[in-house]
Amino acid sequence: MIEVLAKLGRGPVFLAGEVLECVITFTNPLSASSTSASSEMLAWASAQIHCQFHTSENRVALPPSDGSKHDVQAENETVFVPNRGERGQCILSTPPKILFCDLRLDPGESKSYSYCETLPIDGPPSFRGQSVKYVYKLTIGCQRVNSPIKLLRVPFRVLVLHGLKDYQFPQDEAVAPSNPFLEEEEGLKKDSRLADLATELLMVATSRRSLHLYNISNTRGKVGTFCIFKTVYKIGEDVIGTFNFSEGDIPCLQFSVSLQTEESIQEEFQRRRGQPGSFSTHARHQEACLHTAQSSFSLPIPLSSTPGFTTNIVSLKWRLHFEFVTSGESAGTCLVRGNQSEAVTWTGMEQIEVDTFSWDLPIKVLPTNPILASYVSQFSSTNSITI
Repeated sequence: MIEVLAKLGRGPVFLAGEVLECVITFTNPLSASSTSASSEMLAWASAQIHCQFHTSENRVALPPSDGSKHDVQAENETVFVPNRGERGQCILSTPPKILFCDLRLDPGESKSYSYCETLPIDGPPSFRGQSVKYVYKLTIGCQRVNSPIKLLRVPFRVLVLHGLKDYQFPQDEAVAPSNPFLEEEEGLKKDSRLADLATELLMVATSRRSLHLYNISNTRGKVGTFCIFKTVYKIGEDVIGTFNFSEGDIPCLQFSVSLQTEESIQEEFQRRRGQPGSFSTHARHQEACLHTAQSSFSLPIPLSSTPGFTTNIVSLKWRLHFEFVTSGESAGTCLVRGNQSEAVTWTGMEQIEVDTFSWDLPIKVLPTNPILASYVSQFSSTNSITI
């Protein structure tokens, strides 16, 4: 028996273009129940990153693909096929890397190997939608002599930040900031600089503030105004907005604000022409606001959500969806006097005519520092199997 343990050193979330580093340890454990221990032998081990693409057959019509070659390989248990048994199509993969050949482990002995690979910068982000899924995995295959291949799959999340692909690092290393007290490999140094660049680009894009004022009105008149200071956010930030109903001609009884994503299939891949997009609500604020002069809301963008993106098959866009309930009568008739005593009590009407209308405000949501996203990731940094 050999235990295989794979550990992602920094966490299970990465930016496209970063270097994924995984330490893979093979151990021949000492069993307390066994009376005699023996050496174990592995023929080889290899690792490869791949991205699986899933679609809903009811919503997405993909052109037929010739997968006969992959099917033949999948039936052969002595061939390393990282996506064997996986649903969907493998749309992206890195070259496989051999970790070792002919490894012998004595009882209690373990050997560790470091796997490093740069994540393709032009790949799609990790996404689990209603119509489409993009799933990234690191697959480690190993084989005993005269035994079938065993696969250890390590799922991880990929965030995509547009603009990193076009950035050119300076050729003069003296220009780039460095720490003289640390000895870094060139690949790791470039990787850390890529993460710093991404953080800087995100900070610049999401720190710009300018006042955006919108008049809220229906066919009968003005209801109020809405104010928001920016429309570009990172996942993990809060979307904050304020309402001013004091200058409105039509009384607003209730409003709700929903933070939503719209998943749309590109026209050429739609199962039915003109089919609507799929909406998902990530946060919602609802408030009764009769006789309220000003109000506000704060909606958090979950760190586990996917930033907006577009591929040749699907696009994901973010928006704020507003719903307003206004009075169909004038403000003076919304209340009635309860009695004629000296202490006047005002009570709400039991029935009132209302009008409802909605409004959508597009916003842009970008990725964040992958270390922050790792704190709430559903994936574990450590995975293991026994062979």
